Amino acid sequence: MVDCMARVIEQHSLSSDYFMLLLKAPEVTATARPGQFVHVRVTGLSEAALRRPFSIYGADQGVLALIYKTVGRGTEQLARLAAGDTVSVIGPLGNGFPLDCGGRVPILVAGGYGVAPLSFLARRLGRRGVLLVGARRAEDILCACDFADLAWDVRVATQDGSRGERGLVTDLLDACLATSPEASTEIYACGPDGMLRAVGERAVAAGVRAWLSLDKHMVCGVGACLACVQRLRRADGAEWIGRVCHDGPVFEAREIVW
Repeated sequence: MVDCMARVIEQHSLSSDYFMLLLKAPEVTATARPGQFVHVRVTGLSEAALRRPFSIYGADQGVLALIYKTVGRGTEQLARLAAGDTVSVIGPLGNGFPLDCGGRVPILVAGGYGVAPLSFLARRLGRRGVLLVGARRAEDILCACDFADLAWDVRVATQDGSRGERGLVTDLLDACLATSPEASTEIYACGPDGMLRAVGERAVAAGVRAWLSLDKHMVCGVGACLACVQRLRRADGAEWIGRVCHDGPVFEAREIVW
């Protein structure tokens, strides 16, 4: 983990409220893994303003790529940054996805812009798999072309039917699990809590191992403030309280007590 000032290389709009931010941050990208995150202090906000956590979309040749949605004052200010500006970045933080799926076919399940860290994962897994991505509407489907470029099988669901199948991403997962032997697949998921719980319950019921990146309010990013605690279960059945930012954000589905 390093604390550095990163220079903005480029920023552009992806779709409606979504932006991609490219930062020169070789100290961070040197050890970044899919599923980890960074904590950003947005330039232009009060010193009292909290840092914001962002999943890593890409880390290559010293360039850190983030995808985010403008949802409040901090991200709206972030969207105003231009090439040459600097931001304070701490990272990489947390524990990411395992990269060895034991020869099984990876099924990646994404809700909304939870697809961003899964794109990073797909590029690091070094093998093809299946992407299941869902959102409310077509404008919220991002990065699907990343997976198509890697020759992945891409399946899309939107709640309003404006792209792909009408319905939820878990509908796509149900269909996928119905045709996949339990020993031949491994699931990786990122998205809102409700989706993750539904994915985890399906994976456990099907006997498929699943890795879930929990979506919690990670205020400090290093486990000090206890704002992102989560009930977890050890292999012997004993429960304990973990910190998502420090012990996760990625956990195996059977560990999580919802």
